[in-house]
Amino acid sequence: MRLVLHRDSPVAITGLGCVSAAGHGLPASMAALFAGTRRPAPPTRLRSDLPTRFPVFEIADFEQPVDELRTSALGLLAAREALTDAGLDRDALASLRVGVCIGTTVGAVMGEENFCRMCLAGLDPDLAPVRRTLRNNPADVIALAFGLNGPRQTIVNACASGTDALGVAGSWIRAGLCDAVVAGGADGLDRVAYIGFASLMIADDEPCKPFDANRKGLNLGEGAAMLVLESDPTCRRRGKRARSRLLGYGSAADAYHPTAPHPDGAGLRRAIGEALAAAGVRSSDLAFVNAHGTGTPDNDRVEGRVLADVFPGVPYLSTKGLTGHMLGAAGAIEAVFTAACLELGRVPASAGFETPDPEIPNVPTREAQPVSGSVALSQSLAFGGNNAVVVIGNP
Repeated sequence: MRLVLHRDSPVAITGLGCVSAAGHGLPASMAALFAGTRRPAPPTRLRSDLPTRFPVFEIADFEQPVDELRTSALGLLAAREALTDAGLDRDALASLRVGVCIGTTVGAVMGEENFCRMCLAGLDPDLAPVRRTLRNNPADVIALAFGLNGPRQTIVNACASGTDALGVAGSWIRAGLCDAVVAGGADGLDRVAYIGFASLMIADDEPCKPFDANRKGLNLGEGAAMLVLESDPTCRRRGKRARSRLLGYGSAADAYHPTAPHPDGAGLRRAIGEALAAAGVRSSDLAFVNAHGTGTPDNDRVEGRVLADVFPGVPYLSTKGLTGHMLGAAGAIEAVFTAACLELGRVPASAGFETPDPEIPNVPTREAQPVSGSVALSQSLAFGGNNAVVVIGNP
């Protein structure tokens, strides 16, 4: 019998996992966040004929399997940690309907430049790279690795992808389609993305400075983050207590510009309103907000003004100064950090911030500090005017 929950019912989060330049695994990542450890540097894996050498947050000590592309390999690593944290081994997973919903932007499609060059030159290259790409859909790789037999979906919605994946996964649980879902995001550092952001002139040649008056742009990062979502009946049958809960999700588009956010943050305001309404909480109930905070002039100005208007007095921060901008994985790792900080009752400093911007009426956290409350919000602002928001609460 399929149990269908109310569309706004909270969904249990029973497992968390992540990997980034901040650390391998959640404990190492949280330690780096509160230590303020950040070491962006010029990329080492990309071809040397780059038009610029702006710093990135690269995972230097990760051995990529030969038959897996980097995005899928990183996603698999984070999924393994999240499932272990949830207490779900292969035997337990086999008895459940488990879905997979993964957000990405680089995915598996940008890693075969040589093959594309040969095609453009009129040559007839071997199709092995194509077959490898087709085998490396992140959702498929995770589902096959753990024998997951529920629905699977890869979401590509620019930098909102990871947050959107959580919202979709939560709807699967509420609709009774799944007992559990592995949801999150993954993206490996890629030369095409690197050159693309350089050409847009929104990459900082120094460590990024989210919300700072002297910010110049972002630093790219890479990694993955996964959450295990479960229905309450599944948790009860397993005797598993939720670490936290996905309370609400909202998504709205600016319909304004291909890359710039709406000057008034119109879509972000709607997405926040949807998420708060779904969660049944008010803006004043929030302990903190994990902002998108890329370090780009337009994004931070718009986002900061919306935060000051909608959440006056609520602490906010950006963790991209410690992980870099992980593109499709950004919203997922920020949701993981949001859940972990709620458990801890503390948030770290917003790394890179020093000088207040007179165009932003508030400032992010300057130092690690305790927070009060059991509800927090994580938000993503993406190219195309896509805005996605999740509300997370303690159980």
